[in-house]
Amino acid sequence: MTLTATSGTVANARSRTRRRSGQGWAAAGFLLPVLVYLVVFFGYPLLNNLSMSFRDFTVKSFYTGEAPFTGFGNYSAVLHNPLFGTAVLNTLLFTIGSIFFQFTIGLALAVFFNGRFPGSGTLRALLLLPWLLPLVVSGAVWRWMFDQDHGILNAALRALHLAPVPWLTSTGWALPAVILTNIWIGVPFNLVILHGGLRAIPAVLYEAAELDGATAWQRFRYLTWPMLRPVTGVVLMLGLVYTIKVFDVIMVVTGGGPANATQTLTTWSYSLSFNSFAFGQGAAVGNILILVATVFGLIYLRSARAGLSETAS
Repeated sequence: MTLTATSGTVANARSRTRRRSGQGWAAAGFLLPVLVYLVVFFGYPLLNNLSMSFRDFTVKSFYTGEAPFTGFGNYSAVLHNPLFGTAVLNTLLFTIGSIFFQFTIGLALAVFFNGRFPGSGTLRALLLLPWLLPLVVSGAVWRWMFDQDHGILNAALRALHLAPVPWLTSTGWALPAVILTNIWIGVPFNLVILHGGLRAIPAVLYEAAELDGATAWQRFRYLTWPMLRPVTGVVLMLGLVYTIKVFDVIMVVTGGGPANATQTLTTWSYSLSFNSFAFGQGAAVGNILILVATVFGLIYLRSARAGLSETAS
């Protein structure tokens, strides 16, 4: 009996070992395509861009393969360039202005559509159109709307007996114009995510608060907003990462002009690389942008982890 029991135990142990080994190979098989994708489409370009930023990479380098090592020379040249401060300031203004209004308008629309009324689904679907259209198409449409002589915005101002605005030719109006375009594009994303978060809040809580005499503002402040905070963090973080690297909208609407009034870090990186052919400096600007986005991502992950710890405790 003892030998039989021992043999059965050994067989069971071997069976469990084989099962775990099979599960390990299966997990590796599912993980391999992801790893290959990350290495080919993320790791290699990132390392190549990092290497390029430490070399004097020009058009000649593509033919000769020679790109002398310059250390931090490209970064020093970029940081001492007079345009660096302008690009950083424009990036900050563009990012803050876009995120603030995208989130505010998106939250207001999400609260509005959280109530049930006829046609709400159709209206929400229509509001998704700016998000679904290709960004180049959206930029081209807004460029036409901003046209000083034939644009619909200035036509409306003339109908109101107001002076037309030089949206795309004035250094004071060009940045607000691209911010307005990006707000229009980004509102649907905020609306969808925040509306989903509002739907996840139990209706029983609102009924209890209403029975206790809470006003609409009190219900929003003390019930909706605290319970929506995790979703809010995700929306703001994704909005920040997306907005800080916006390129196509600005290039289509203003091209970074006039007089660099809408030049951000992304458009400046492109200009250095493909207009000035200073590929090393363009790569350096791109790496600075990646570093900034990574820092904000780590801050968000740390705050989210702290929030989960507080909830668990």
